[in-house]
Amino acid sequence: MKNRLKELRAERKWSQVDLAALLNVSRQTINAIENGRYDPSLPLAFQIARAFELPIESIFDDELAG
Repeated sequence: MKNRLKELRAERKWSQVDLAALLNVSRQTINAIENGRYDPSLPLAFQIARAFELPIESIFDDELAG
């Protein structure tokens, strides 16, 4: 699943460690999500959306559209 996590995190000047701490996950989890090696669970995706104060659809793209 494509996502804008790295871009959004950079805009806020958050490190992977910062975001991981905010979401109560490991830095490795953030890295894996950013690099498309891991799709977050739905609850984690909602947590991420809340952290960035954005709709979930503006962060994650399921690549099925179009």
